[in-house]
Order: sequence, then structure tokens, then C-alpha cells
Amino acid sequence: MAHSRAYCRIYQWIMNIGIKFVDFKTPKLVEGVDSFHSIPDILNNRRKWAPMIITGPFMGSSKFVEALFEELSERAVLYNKVKPDPTSAQVEEMVNFYHENNCDSIIAIGGGSCIDAAKAMAARIARPEKSLGDMNGVMKVGREIPFFIAIPTTAGTGSETTITAVITDEETSRKYTINDSCLVPDYAIIDPVLTISLPKHITAHTGMDALTHGVEAYLNVNYQTPTTLANARGAVSTIIEFLDEAYDNGESYEAREEMLLAADRAGAAFTRACVGNVHAIAHAIGGMYHLPHGLVNAIVLPIVLEDYGSAVYAKLAKLADECPKVLNGSDISDKKDINSALAQKMKAEAFIEYIREMNRNMEIPEHISQIQESDIPTMAAWAESEANPLYPVPVIYDQARFEAVLRKVAGK
Repeated sequence: MAHSRAYCRIYQWIMNIGIKFVDFKTPKLVEGVDSFHSIPDILNNRRKWAPMIITGPFMGSSKFVEALFEELSERAVLYNKVKPDPTSAQVEEMVNFYHENNCDSIIAIGGGSCIDAAKAMAARIARPEKSLGDMNGVMKVGREIPFFIAIPTTAGTGSETTITAVITDEETSRKYTINDSCLVPDYAIIDPVLTISLPKHITAHTGMDALTHGVEAYLNVNYQTPTTLANARGAVSTIIEFLDEAYDNGESYEAREEMLLAADRAGAAFTRACVGNVHAIAHAIGGMYHLPHGLVNAIVLPIVLEDYGSAVYAKLAKLADECPKVLNGSDISDKKDINSALAQKMKAEAFIEYIREMNRNMEIPEHISQIQESDIPTMAAWAESEANPLYPVPVIYDQARFEAVLRKVAGK
């Protein structure tokens, strides 16, 4: 259902009051090389004896998961079938597996899809009387979930620290989100060793996903606190500093760990401040064409930032100032004969162009050729429904503007 801009801003104003009373849970962070090996002690200290290890086929056959499962073999069970873009049907299969094996805790090892699937499963365990569709939206779980350890193997979604799980409806291909503070895992294990073997294209896509989280959380006009703003800025500057090294030199423990920590900070930022129109469009495109979420975000991000225009110049200029690589070699900051508004515009444009340069260097295309004109109205409706009235974006899009931006994404 379409909402007027005035309605959206009133909704967001009321929401901003309400979230001041929400206890935003944060996971206990365990970080560093080989921190993965702390899991058995964590379980023992919390008196958890029957964990369900959740991962995908690739990670499920890795030496890390095999070693963990062997160490916990007397009491753990392994579910290693999580697919990209997990569906509600797969989550139901996971719920049944959890109950059939009398599990008492969850260990999710993988990228955003894996951790999101585990969160959705946890929501269904906490609220067996509700379907995932019933919990679509904000604060509709409302009960404690099982003890949960999340171990990200990509530096992207930040799902190990967020309130959000993204699930795909297998009947319509539409993605939707379940958002509740109770879904934040109890522990997040940040171990760069687990990301060393990542293929370059996954490093690129997930890194740009994390960058999008930080940028959108920073640009939003409500819900923020000084902490979320600091997290967003810190995440953006770290990603711009280290993503190219992680991409070019995948064996760099420093770059891998910095990227994991940046993704975590970006996740913490958007947990409170929300994402925006970039994500709404990316979810629609990803659901329609089953494309990697980070790849779509990378393509959509500079297009939406450019479309926002002067509404974001001041904030993008601040981000540019905090990212030396963006203005490196530029004479913008040295110009004394231009007013601040023009300087902000020039810095904002430099920031957007730098994102495009990052994409080119990582072989990410400028447009998505798969987009069909006949699908654009449907995707625009999905995006408008996701974004409005919740996302406090700098520019509220109606369906017509979503359609126009989708055509830009398609290169039309």
C-alpha cells in the first residue's frame, strides 16, 4: 500500500520515540585469530549440551566445521543444507530438525543467508503458533529464543549483531524481513581465519554489502544515536581503507579482520538506524532474479546516492573527509574560492565516483542487464512496501520514483 511522504515522516517520528524504550541487545564479541576454538568452552559455561550446528554445504565440509563437530560429536547435530536466499519452507525443515534432535542451542556458521535462516528458525521455535509471514515486520516475535552463537564467514551482512532476518517466500520469490531485538545472537565469534579462503567475488560482494549498510545507516534522518552514527562512519572508513586489500590479497589477516569488524559495526549501526531505499530495491531485484544481495547493493548504491542529489551532499562530504582514499590527489579541500555548498557537492560526487571505481576494480558491473521492463512495476511495488513508512531515508520514494531508479539500474 502506498503511503504519503507526510504519513511516512509522522510514522518515523512516532517510531523514533518508541525505539528509545527498546532494549537493543548486543552480542558478546569474541574476536581474533583462532577465536573459533572458544565455542566448546562457551557452551560448557552456559550449560548447553545439545547444539544444532547450522551451515551450508560448502562450509559444512570445511576442516573448521568438521573439527568442531568432532569435538562436540557426542552431543551436537549438524544441519549443512542452508541455501542462498533461504526460504520459509527450508526454515520449517530446520525447525523440525531442531525438535527431532532435542536441541537446546544454535551455532550458525556461514554468511548472511545461514545466520538469517538460523534466526528465522529461532523465531519459529520461540513462537510456534506464528508463521514466519505473521512475524514479518517489526517486533512481532517478542519472546526469548534459544541460546545462539553466530560465526560469520563473510564480512558483509553483519547478521551476527543485527535484529534482522531476511527470508524469501518461495511462492512469490519476494523477500521479507523479520525484525526483533530478541533475534540478536548471544555471542558473535569474529575469526579472520574463517574468511581467508573466500573467493574474490564473494569478498567483493559482501564487502560492498557492508559498505551499503554503513552508508545508508549514516544517511538516514531519524532513529540514530551518537553511537550508531559513530559506528556507521567507522565502518565506512574502514571498509574503504581495507576492502581493496582483502580483495587483492585474500591471505591478509589484518584486512580480513578489519573487514569483519567493520561489517559488525555497520550491522550494529543499521540495527538502530535502519537501511534504506538501496536495500529495498536490492531485495526486490534479488528476489525476482535470484542475484547475490551484495552484488545488487554494489550496483544500486551509487545510482541511488546520485538520485538523492543535494539531500545527501553534506553527509556524503563528511564521509569523504573521513576517507583519505576518496579525496587522495584531489584539490577540492585546497580550493579557497568556492563556497561550502559547492565544496560539499564536489566531495559528495567524489565519494559516489569512488564507489564506482571500487566496483570497477572488483569487476562489478554498472548495471543489471537481467532486469525486464515488464517486471519493474512489481519490483517497485515490493520496494515501496518495504521502505515505506519504516525506513527514515533522506528522500522518500513513491512507486513511480522506484520505477525510475530501477530503469537506471537496468541501464535504460
